[in-house]
Amino acid sequence: MRNLDSDAFVFFGATGDLAYKQIFPALQAMIRRGHFNMPIIGLARSARDLDQLRARARESLEKHGGLDSGAFAVLSERLQYVNGDYGSEQTFRDLRKALGGASRPLYYFAIPPDLFVTVVQGLASAGCNKDARVVVEKPFGRDLASAQALNRLLLQSFPESAVFRIDHYLGKEPVQNLLYFRFANSFLEPIWNSNYVRSVQVTMAETFGMEGRGKFYDEIGAIRDVVQNHMLEVIALLTMEAPTGRDPDALRDEKQRAFRAMRPLTPGDVVRGRFHGYRKEDGVASDSQVETFAAIRLHIDTWRWAGVPFYIRAGKRMPVTATEVLVELKRPPQEVFDTITQRQANYVRFRLSPNVSIALGARAKMPGEAIVGEDVELVVRPGSGDEMMPYERLLGDAIRGDPLLFVREDSVEAAWGVVDPILGNVTPVHEYEANTWGPVETEQIMSGDDRWHNPQPSAEKTLAAKE
Repeated sequence: MRNLDSDAFVFFGATGDLAYKQIFPALQAMIRRGHFNMPIIGLARSARDLDQLRARARESLEKHGGLDSGAFAVLSERLQYVNGDYGSEQTFRDLRKALGGASRPLYYFAIPPDLFVTVVQGLASAGCNKDARVVVEKPFGRDLASAQALNRLLLQSFPESAVFRIDHYLGKEPVQNLLYFRFANSFLEPIWNSNYVRSVQVTMAETFGMEGRGKFYDEIGAIRDVVQNHMLEVIALLTMEAPTGRDPDALRDEKQRAFRAMRPLTPGDVVRGRFHGYRKEDGVASDSQVETFAAIRLHIDTWRWAGVPFYIRAGKRMPVTATEVLVELKRPPQEVFDTITQRQANYVRFRLSPNVSIALGARAKMPGEAIVGEDVELVVRPGSGDEMMPYERLLGDAIRGDPLLFVREDSVEAAWGVVDPILGNVTPVHEYEANTWGPVETEQIMSGDDRWHNPQPSAEKTLAAKE
């Protein structure tokens, strides 16, 4: 299966928001590059026809990425539409007919998770699962038990090698560069351990709020939305050992070991927050206890990382929109020249969004007679290449059967095992004002003299800038 490309693309939820914002633009981009040559079958419960779906696809492309008339003409020609209820056997008979001679379809579930059971059973009962692959969107469950149940369901009809759990974050160029930078450069390895690293911070800040997603967000919150997946994935990439080979499962094996080494969280490791005014957002319950902010202290029980605190912070209505990793190194054992404060320690900084850079923070002598230093930052900015959109890259990988950038069953369950003990409102929610860095209680989880590093609006700002 891994060596044979899929020969038809079927996406459930063809009239939904995900298809509108991500799937149609990704399909057009793949066609434009010459990377896509197969039928496209949209399936949905909406009472539309093919012409209406084509019109929606055109509107999608005009608003998300730009319309390429040549590529869209190809997309439109290949597009088919199957309308029907997911619980009806007739819907899957119609799908079987639309597939025609295709024998290795790729199914994309752009539908709510509560419909997965119905669709998987419908595919299996119609014999549409044979030699097929399936792409499943996060969230992969709501907790450890539901994730395990979802995995059991999928594996009843598809082998693990045919299940592609998509987290678009892993398709982002800066996230992949994080992994590449670690293992393509030898100078990091000697210091990438508890002997030299003081702490690690990962911040994902967003200035915006719900933007019409209030009802959806009020069912999950920040921990389920980005911490359990995006943030823990970044921590795994930062802390995993080098893979023993180039096979995709060699890398995924090391990521799995990193997940398993993460100590399950306790209530004392977590501070949750809610921005002032959240309960007035459309779709949000008036007595909601869902967090829009979470700060977490994580420990990794390995020889390499024992004793190093990992701080994760994610929230909405923050002062900036930025995702950044800061690996702070320990200070020199002796002050030979001038006094070096904690804030003047060396560091490695990975700016993942919105602008991308890798920076090394160091000390250099200031001009003049006195031997006094200042903070400097050496910044590398990746060139402006022909970057793929995450969904374009990931869909192409799924079509080829390449699992490298997808999440494996055991890693999903291990990540849920880390956050499972602090789900279900076991900690209070503290209110914070918009355009701040969260509730004041966030400082409680910092160890010793550690302090939060607040990302600056520009990636070129130094650690010493006023925060």
